[in-house]
Amino acid sequence: MLQFGLRHYPIFIDLKGRPVLVVGAGKVALRKTRGLVEAGAQVTVVAPEWEQELESLPVRLVHRRFRASDLAGVMLVFAATDDRLANHRIAIAAKGRGVLANIADSPEECDFLVPARVQRDNLEIAVSTGGASPRLAADLRRKLEEIL
Repeated sequence: MLQFGLRHYPIFIDLKGRPVLVVGAGKVALRKTRGLVEAGAQVTVVAPEWEQELESLPVRLVHRRFRASDLAGVMLVFAATDDRLANHRIAIAAKGRGVLANIADSPEECDFLVPARVQRDNLEIAVSTGGASPRLAADLRRKLEEIL
């Protein structure tokens, strides 16, 4: 019997106009939100407090803690709070509703990963370590930027 080691299928996805939820609003959530906005996603951020820069982005801000009902109608959810238990609850709620989840502090709970990316015009290169070493992926991204 063949065994395959690939857990995540690499894919570039068009998020233009699609509803995406970000839970949390610290530096990690802000970075993810910026990328989603650049991709044209329709972003809602749910958090009890947030980085001021979020207020300048074209996103819907909801000033409270996550509720499972926040997942209604979204395509993807990014759990980027500083609370491990809250992120775990978001992962469970997303799986129960068939929403693909990226859990910032737990690669093993992720349905998808966000790779380090290099983009030059129409060329885009993505680097991933499967969540095992984000620093290595970032270092490779920097080296690819130098090459290009």
